[in-house]
Amino acid sequence: MSNQLGFETRQIHAGAFVDAEAGARITPIYQSAGYVFEDFDEGVERFAGRSRKRAYSRNDNPTNVVASRRLADLEGGVDGILVGSGQAAIAATLFALASAGDHILTTTGLYEGTREMFRGALRRQGLTFEALDDSAPIEQWLAAVRPETKAIYTESIPNPLGTVVDVEKLAEVADRVGIPLVVDNTVATPYLMRPFEWGAHIVIHSTSKWLAGHGSVIGGAVIDGGNFTWSRERFPQLHAPGPHDGPSFVERFGDAAFGAYLRSVVVLEYGPTAPPTSTFLLLHGIETLSVRMERHVENAQRVAEALERHPAITRIHYPGLAADPYNPRARRYLPDGAGSIVSIDLGTRDKARSFLDRLQIVSQMTHIGDVRTLAIHTGSTIHGKLSEDERLSLGITPGLVRLSIGLEKADDIIDDLLQALEPQDAADATRAELTPADPPREKMEV
Repeated sequence: MSNQLGFETRQIHAGAFVDAEAGARITPIYQSAGYVFEDFDEGVERFAGRSRKRAYSRNDNPTNVVASRRLADLEGGVDGILVGSGQAAIAATLFALASAGDHILTTTGLYEGTREMFRGALRRQGLTFEALDDSAPIEQWLAAVRPETKAIYTESIPNPLGTVVDVEKLAEVADRVGIPLVVDNTVATPYLMRPFEWGAHIVIHSTSKWLAGHGSVIGGAVIDGGNFTWSRERFPQLHAPGPHDGPSFVERFGDAAFGAYLRSVVVLEYGPTAPPTSTFLLLHGIETLSVRMERHVENAQRVAEALERHPAITRIHYPGLAADPYNPRARRYLPDGAGSIVSIDLGTRDKARSFLDRLQIVSQMTHIGDVRTLAIHTGSTIHGKLSEDERLSLGITPGLVRLSIGLEKADDIIDDLLQALEPQDAADATRAELTPADPPREKMEV
């Protein structure tokens, strides 16, 4: 769809088609494992990848095609592939780029589930990972690149500390050494930031989060930017001749070679298929993305400002605050808002426990990007497998609580957070000793 149309229009219409049989305006759920060939020769063409029609739902499905094309359009890429989760999107991307013995450079500030996969399953399969601070000078990044380095991997807004990565700098490193820059853009979404505009080559999403938006579905997506030269020697799987000396992926698909390889080789062979029922829910979420993101960031900004000077909070992490060290990058990369993750440090694990257990509207649970406001103590859950020293090296302090700010009325979110903080305020604690205790407040059922 033409990028002259507004984002809000494309999030509703891009990639869509009217169902030929019934004329359905809403994309149907095509719940089918396979598809009938019109004749013998067409079956040959579909399996050879020369037909626009699909052969099997393990790597393609009409419902999924609409969502993947829509996401590619919104990000400014040339192709999109849906898979079963954000983790599957990361794994599939790296399987397409690298083999046993290869090396991936990453930034230090990554979601812990991603880091766990890097040092666990993917390391056991022969990949090696090396993390650098994204603020390190370009010369340090260039020096870390090896002949077997196949990608630089980062997140646009790292979860949970919201440090805002200098994507343009990493893209310069990637271009100078001839490797792709892969950016997980889950927290920003294409509404707040489009990494391809800053030089990234591949974008990943956990579609379970803001894209779907309602905490009801798991999914992932990989978007090919179409802006990398895959004919380089590092990537023979894309530029070398195919089976029986057939044309390479670069010859067949040009700028979209990576997406075609990911779909027809990696996803087909590993099978991390996104169910069309899940994609149906995802499509409904994408249609309202801009409206929801505006409210998410407005609420997050208000929450961060309300908590910024609270005496019970020793530090607040939100790049939308003027005092935050990453605010200059947020103003550059995220002019429409710094996302909706606000993390607060309450000093100790016990204070974090007290705060979380007093919440009434805010849900204490894992997940982000929900219409509901969510809270979690990351040190004992997401980062619970790390040693204390490892957690501290990543900025995960004992009192850190991650908040994913939802779409409730901002005043209600703030009131709930403030009442949960009350016992940790020294003045309130003193007053509590001098006055009879009120009966406990009933928790709202959520």
